[in-house]
Amino acid sequence: MKIIILGAGQVGSSVAANLCGEANDITVVDLNPACLQVLQDRLDLRGVVGHGSHPDVLARAGAQDADMMIAVTNSDETNMIACQVAYTLFRTPTKIARIRETQYQKATELFAQEALPIDVLISPEQEVTDYIRRLIEFPGALQVLDFANGRVQLVAARAVYGGPLVGHQLRDLPNQLPGVETRVVAIYRRFEPIIPNGDTVIETGDDVFFVAAPKHIRAVISEFQRLDSPNKRIIVAGGGNIGKRLALALESQCNIKIIENNADRALSISEELKQAYVLLGDAADEDLLVEENIEQTDVFCALTNADEANIISSMLAKRLGAKTVMALINRAAYVDLVQRDIIDIAISPQQATIGSLLAHVRRGDVVKVHALRRGAAEAIEAIAHGDRNSSQVVGRTLDDIDLPPGTTIGALVRGDAVIMGHHDTVIEAEDHVIMIVTNKHHVRDVERLFQVSVTFL
Repeated sequence: MKIIILGAGQVGSSVAANLCGEANDITVVDLNPACLQVLQDRLDLRGVVGHGSHPDVLARAGAQDADMMIAVTNSDETNMIACQVAYTLFRTPTKIARIRETQYQKATELFAQEALPIDVLISPEQEVTDYIRRLIEFPGALQVLDFANGRVQLVAARAVYGGPLVGHQLRDLPNQLPGVETRVVAIYRRFEPIIPNGDTVIETGDDVFFVAAPKHIRAVISEFQRLDSPNKRIIVAGGGNIGKRLALALESQCNIKIIENNADRALSISEELKQAYVLLGDAADEDLLVEENIEQTDVFCALTNADEANIISSMLAKRLGAKTVMALINRAAYVDLVQRDIIDIAISPQQATIGSLLAHVRRGDVVKVHALRRGAAEAIEAIAHGDRNSSQVVGRTLDDIDLPPGTTIGALVRGDAVIMGHHDTVIEAEDHVIMIVTNKHHVRDVERLFQVSVTFL
């Protein structure tokens, strides 16, 4: 696929890195030649210096025969105009734009084909906000990812000594949770993936990935660790777009405090929030944290624009007694340094966003993609089409499907019914199939499984 990416910032660079490894023809457009040179030295792509919404720049980038344009510059207006130009002059089939301003997002009629022809809107800030909100909703979870419009979720939880299932085989799980439908689809043990079966024994320190309906998630987590009480006391460091959105989403359910060091910003968000408290100060100020009862805090979220500030304030909050600390971290190298041992959950905005883009690049009818393990693995929701003659999956039991190595089917969604994947489960046409691929190199093989042969057409 020929793809043009506008913007070589953090989101654009992350998207380029993910797509370059999948045999795509990538061109990145940016005003900064130094940023482009760094990308060209590291990845197999072409860089074009120029303004992404200018017709001549898009022409130099190859818009005449591009399959997709992904506009992720820091300017909403540039992204919108670039999509208009790509549609009007080059008839680019798929146009994806990053839109950050909530006022634009609310005016959905703006983005009709007869107005601003944008096929897909993405908002990294909203993606990250939703991701954090789900983590707060399910104490003990390391990741919570939605599929089938929220009817099924893929959850990662760490096995802790003393958990009822720790030291036991997975086949014991149904007996310990009668009436709870779930399936463990992958285990990461000392950073290496394991495709589990009934004989697999859960060990302390395992990161266990399972699928379940939302109503069963807390019960399943309780098998791997002591079940914590719901998170009610939240401190957010940073009143930027993400911090403010998170407070707005949670203030009616939780006791929220935001620490913001900019007086004007603190005043502005205090006027928008109805129940949350806004504190003017430094989140790395030990006296302030102690004064705000950090030792009684359920979750401390460091969401400023500076990785270093987020790491330091989270480390301090953890030392002072916060139950769970989360930090927004852009640099992948920092994530590797602090995840697990120093900070409970390191949140990568790029990884939270990339899935919404990958779903539009995948072949076959793929409707949802989530990046896992910092892009090394993926969770995919694909729709099965055709019949037994034209499809490699329809009409077959899971045992009969030749799945690529490291791939597990976790659940099917058939109409309103959620069906856990077992060896004798039969896939029917139009089923939504939720699976995990622990080795991203096999994603193309998974896509081919869900492509209908020409005989069906």
